[in-house]
This record gives sequence, structure tokens and C-alpha cells, in this order.
Amino acid sequence: MKILLANHFPLEGSGSGVYTKNIAQRLHDMGCKVKVIVVDNEINMDYDFPVRTILYQDFPCFTTHPKSSNTFYNLSREETNHYLNLFERTIREETEEFKPDIIHCQHLWVAPYAASKTGVPYIITAHGTDIKGFKKDKRYRNIALKGALNAERVITISRQVHEDVKKYYELPEKKLKLILNGFDENIFKTMDISREEVLQEVLNTDRPIKAKHVVSFVGKLTEFKGVDLPLKAAAIYEKELPGTITLITGHGHLYDELKELAAKLKLNSVYFIGNRPQTTVAKINNIADAAVVPSRVEPFGLVAIEAMACGTPVIATNAGGLPDFIDDKVGKLIPMDDHRALAAAVIESLKNNHKATKGRYAAEYAAKNFSWDRALEKLLDIYRKI
Repeated sequence: MKILLANHFPLEGSGSGVYTKNIAQRLHDMGCKVKVIVVDNEINMDYDFPVRTILYQDFPCFTTHPKSSNTFYNLSREETNHYLNLFERTIREETEEFKPDIIHCQHLWVAPYAASKTGVPYIITAHGTDIKGFKKDKRYRNIALKGALNAERVITISRQVHEDVKKYYELPEKKLKLILNGFDENIFKTMDISREEVLQEVLNTDRPIKAKHVVSFVGKLTEFKGVDLPLKAAAIYEKELPGTITLITGHGHLYDELKELAAKLKLNSVYFIGNRPQTTVAKINNIADAAVVPSRVEPFGLVAIEAMACGTPVIATNAGGLPDFIDDKVGKLIPMDDHRALAAAVIESLKNNHKATKGRYAAEYAAKNFSWDRALEKLLDIYRKI
């Protein structure tokens, strides 16, 4: 079987990028012929499978990306047409050269529309941020609707995304398939590692770093991720639990603004450590006593699953796809936009050592329900039927 995967973003730095990379790697390992189309501001060939890059210096995003702060909504009509033409030409060329049996597009956006012109059957995975774009910018709606209408299947990654796709794209239930996202179990797993050494690594220091507790946030530094909330919460729990370090992993257009907020709140133990590779994120997850996912909008919440897989309880907002798998057995759900509730949940978790009492179950739950083997088998079944 030959599969062409197409995404609007690089294979690192976004949920859909990591999703695409994981699928491509596993298909390659199984002996399938696979090729990936991405949009990036540089060419990266450091993969086991071939990648065709559409070079775009400040490539557009739905929200933000570690490599770009541009958005689709900022593009002029001329720039939008240029982007669409690039995608159409690239998918046409790769269809003629690679001759795939099926095209798997990421996002209900431009890629499916381009795929619809090739005559090759295609499916789409809706990631949620595409729905955000659909609602925000009318210019892309006809393209998105045409791409969705002609797809063989549309995969949804959470129950909320599933319902939103039915609502906004008016697709019949028989065309949709809910396959909850998966994590890379080769990277995200429990490890016996030194907290002090990991802190020295991520804080880039040789001096010993002593921390009684570690709280972690991983994600884009943007409004809908709610990154301001753990900072406001830290102003409370730092006083209640001295010696607690908070690590903010990720980058985005709010970086400077959040740094200013941390200074205004006089936070002494909050560290912004920037975007890190998944292997480092797995280490951070392992040394953390609690992971916080304070999103205002969260289509799925893969970072929460990755933290759980590392044996760390997750405190998350009752938003989007997070309630699908977060409960009191693996962490705690809190109201959205409530930093006091977040602080209280962190204090409760750290004082009662939920890492010890909930961490093991969280890791087992993640492995059982969200492994890529499970997700890929369902995906392969769709490929075969089409």
C-alpha cells in the first residue's frame, strides 16, 4: 500500500505535525510505502521516510507555531491564492510521481481541496484548530467544505471535534470515524531518572538545583492554551509550598507578555525553557509531580496523555477533549479560566503526593487506551476498506 500524507505544518512543533510523523514512521516500519508533504521554512530530511517540503518562510497557522507567528487570517487574497496554488501543484506532482493508493490529509482545510482534484481517494483527520479557522475566516469555508464533502472518511480525534464537524460541515455520521489520538509510547514512558540532572539540563546550569516539587506546563504560548493561569496560580502555591518549581515548556507570540506577567507577580521559581524536543519533554514529564493543562479551548489534549504515560497526574480544565479521559483517577478537572481552582488543585495534588497514588494508574490507562498501535490499526482498517 502506498500512502501520501499531507499537512500544512512541519512534523515537529504542533499536534498535527507529531500525529503525521507518528503515522508515517509506523507505516514505514510496517513496510508500507509512505511519503509526506509538509509546509516549513526549512528542509528537514532527518526522517526514515521521504518528505516533500513546501518552503514558506513565515508559513501561516491557525493559531501559532514555534517556527511562525503568521496566521491564515493575516494573508491577503493574493497570498491566499499563492498558498493554495502551491498546495495544488505539490499534491498534483506527488500524485503523478509517487502514485499513492490513498491520500491522508491533515485538517479540514486546503490540503483536502487540493487532493480532491487528483482523482485519488483521500481521507481527512480533523484536528480541531481547523474548525477554529473555519469559524474565524469566511474566505476558506467553500474550499474547506468542498474538501470535506468529497472525502471518503473524516477522522475525528475527540468527541467534541466529532460533534463540531457534524455541526459546521454538515457531514453524515456514516462519513465520520472517531479515533482518539495516540502518543508515542517509545518516547513517553516512565523512567528512572534524576530530577536534579534534568533540571540542570533544561535550565542550562552546572549548579545543583534543588526542588521540593515540580509543576509542568507544555504547549504553545497562546491565549487558548491558558498559559497565564498557571502563572497566576503559581503566585498562590509558591507561598503555600515553598521549594516548588514551575517549568513552562513551549514558545509562541505571548512569550514576552507572559515573562512580564511573571515579573509583575514576582514569581521566583517559574522558568520559561522554550520549545524542547519530545525526548526532553518526556524527561520533564517524568520529574514533574503534576502537569497542568489549563486550556480555554482544547480539541484533544495530547500533552495530557503524554504526561500521564510518564506516570504524572494531570490537572486540566473541563474543556474540549480533556474530559474524555481526565478524571479523579488520573488527576483532576477544574473549571475553565479559574486560576484559584488551579492553585487549589496543585496544592492538593502535591500535599497528598498524587504522583505516587495516581501516577501508576495514569501510565497504565494511557498505555491501554491511547497507544499508537491501537490508533494505527483502526486507521489501517480504513485505508484497506477504501
